[in-house]
Amino acid sequence: MEAKRIENLLQAASEDIARFSYKPTISIIMPVRNTDLNYLIRSISSVCNQVYPYWELCIANDGSDKREIKEILESFHAKDKRIKVVDLPQHIGIVGATNIAFSMATGQFIGFLDHDDELAPHALLQVVRWLNKQPELDVLYSDEDRIIGETRCEPFFKPDWSPDLLLSMNYIGHFLVIRRELIQELGGLRPETEGSQDYDLVLRVTERTNRIAHIPEILYHWRVTPGSITNRAASRTRALDVAQKALASAIERRGLQGEVVQIDEGRYRIKYRVQGTPRISIIIPTKDKLHLLRRCVGTIQERSSYKNYELIIINNESEDPATLDYLAFVQQTGICKVIPFAGQFNYAKINNFAVERVEGEYLVFLNNDTEVISPDWLEELLSYAQQKRIGAVGAKLLFPDNTIQHAGVIVGLGGVAGHAFYGLPASEPGYMGLATVTRNCAAVTGACMMLRRAVFEEVGGFDENLDIAYNDVDLCLRIIHQCGYYTVWTPHAVLYHYESASRGHYQPEHNIRYFCEKWRDFLDRGDPFYNPNLALDRIDFMIKV
Repeated sequence: MEAKRIENLLQAASEDIARFSYKPTISIIMPVRNTDLNYLIRSISSVCNQVYPYWELCIANDGSDKREIKEILESFHAKDKRIKVVDLPQHIGIVGATNIAFSMATGQFIGFLDHDDELAPHALLQVVRWLNKQPELDVLYSDEDRIIGETRCEPFFKPDWSPDLLLSMNYIGHFLVIRRELIQELGGLRPETEGSQDYDLVLRVTERTNRIAHIPEILYHWRVTPGSITNRAASRTRALDVAQKALASAIERRGLQGEVVQIDEGRYRIKYRVQGTPRISIIIPTKDKLHLLRRCVGTIQERSSYKNYELIIINNESEDPATLDYLAFVQQTGICKVIPFAGQFNYAKINNFAVERVEGEYLVFLNNDTEVISPDWLEELLSYAQQKRIGAVGAKLLFPDNTIQHAGVIVGLGGVAGHAFYGLPASEPGYMGLATVTRNCAAVTGACMMLRRAVFEEVGGFDENLDIAYNDVDLCLRIIHQCGYYTVWTPHAVLYHYESASRGHYQPEHNIRYFCEKWRDFLDRGDPFYNPNLALDRIDFMIKV
């Protein structure tokens, strides 16, 4: 069956390959060390079975104890001269063996394959197909899954290039293809990164280029064996320590200051150092609902460790006498600045109006039905908003029952836009741990959003045609598409959100229609931070069927 499938793929691929104007050689790098013989044969065979023919396989046998390994490698080399083998007399480690295998490579691009993993037969074809569409690309990566026994399982469908997610975890993984010149410029793998050498390489390479593409298809099968699990357990402490140091080095190279903290195995938090104490304007629109507003203002005052902020309440025609008394009190005592706004509620217009009247270099748009949980919420948001490549930053918002209300916005979810991990218990990691790590999103909610005033003014503020809903999503999309800034969601700034307790949960049809017309091309292409293989009619990252 497998042979027939490959034959059919070859026949279909031959026409595609004939049309390619660019047919680069891809060098597959494979260090080998005491591999299970069957798995080694299957791994090498997965390269030999590639329907794209312009490849070479560079193997460094890292002092394997099994004589049969050398015989297998020599046999493959004898059958196909595209397979190059060097037999190292003694074990030098994966970094050294990989660098030696790399030194044999002559292809324009380098692909990495572990000695017991497998490539899909069309893996290289897909890579070259993308290179023909975008020949300037320097880095390509694909989705992957695992092989346990004879079963393929646990697919990892990844987002497109997400620089802040990469600083939280090595989400790129396999299949990874890099332009050979880039690796040469970097001097190959660094010996001191043994155990997390692939993570370190990706961090260094992506500092040199932003010409990066994600192929949203499973092209790599990572084998999980009892031996590999044991080996990982034995070297886990060192590997995690090395990864942490690689991240710290990356931060230093980028001219940033911060501490790398491990939050779970393979997942990290960077606690960036806030530069100075810039003024933050916290803008809170309100109409009556005193119990909500009092809790919001009170917890900001009592729990926030960052103190250089001004509280701006935009009073949209409150009528309740107790609310009016409270507004007069906070204004007279200097707790808040209260600015009246007359007219029908329009979230976008109210906040644009407010920004013209505040002092802060940084803006926080905050709903009145929120409650501060983490004391350093402002520092956390500010530490990202201060980075020039970042536009908007959003917080982790919880319902009172400690389930997630907001963990980033997925554009297209539910037809227009929806919240990632909505309703997931806050203690759960979510799909591939993404609910626990800082990452890039297409948008974040305006219920708690920070950005530099300069960014807000550059993009032209909120679109006042979106009076009730999707004004925050629209703002974030314009920040990305007009200004080129990334949007970031962080799980380390945490607030409760009594969602829409002040105005109810309402998404007017005219807002939906306007947003969908304005962003039709984006909706058709799909949210780059949400994999197209995942369903848009569910909130649990299930595979599309």
